[in-house]
Amino acid sequence: MLHYSVLLNESLENLNLKEDGVYIDATMGYAGHSKRILKEVKRGFLFAFDTDKKAISYANDVLSKIGNNYKIFHSNFRKMKEILNAENVDQVDGILFDLGFSSPQIDNKERGFSFMQDGPLDMRMNEDEKLTAKDVVNTYSKEDLSKIFFTYGEEKTSLKIASKIVAYRKEKEITTTLELVEIIKQAVGANYFFKHHPERKIFQAIRIEVNDELNVLESVLPEAISLLKKGGRLCVITFHSLEDRIVKNIFKKYSEVNEMVKGLPEIPEEYKPLIKIINKKPITPSSKELEENSRSTSAKLRVIERV
Repeated sequence: MLHYSVLLNESLENLNLKEDGVYIDATMGYAGHSKRILKEVKRGFLFAFDTDKKAISYANDVLSKIGNNYKIFHSNFRKMKEILNAENVDQVDGILFDLGFSSPQIDNKERGFSFMQDGPLDMRMNEDEKLTAKDVVNTYSKEDLSKIFFTYGEEKTSLKIASKIVAYRKEKEITTTLELVEIIKQAVGANYFFKHHPERKIFQAIRIEVNDELNVLESVLPEAISLLKKGGRLCVITFHSLEDRIVKNIFKKYSEVNEMVKGLPEIPEEYKPLIKIINKKPITPSSKELEENSRSTSAKLRVIERV
């Protein structure tokens, strides 16, 4: 199965892998990063999380050929700390989040992530969850759709598109991806559509809503920081500005002295920064990687270390 792990070498180098370390791949997918981590941590352990059963089955097959010092959880990473505590693990040496979607998920038209192939409006990362893209498109109000498209997709024609969707669904339920793409095109006109590709932003917005991606990310990063040992590393790969902004702001918050005690000659231990930022500017793909995989274009890697 062809899957390209973005910023693979850069993220693994920045994890500072130790042979006896304990690591978390919070977004295992098709095991691109996990495979390399497991090869390095021969006397350590890898905990991996994913919500996609197909990815877990594939990854388990790949990892079992390398070693047995790993455990995969069919869970969103939002439950990471709770699950690890149940495993009697309260500190780890490194955590990796790769927030991109794997190629097999995007390319499988049945999953409904692609705006280039016709498939059911689904977009669930975890197929056990109830809310689908079809539900969002057919039941959300014009105001809610417009807000989601504008907030999560940063699309300036959001209200036009939301209005068109609501008008269309009065006549017929919207069920497929290309049907939605055509409605978006009708809403904005062919000229704007082919110049600005609003369907990319609308599909992104719906996907974020279906999987509650930004709220989950915002809640889990402080927990991830608290799981790190002193000197432990956290690497996060993002693929759009909304994710990157959340990561950047949380890293900034935890790397600075608490506002309440700034200026004091002696800063109490509990108010000191928890982390230091390793790369002030995000690491981006090399020109070679961009040539090999166009999907890596927007990727950014941010790294922090627990102090």
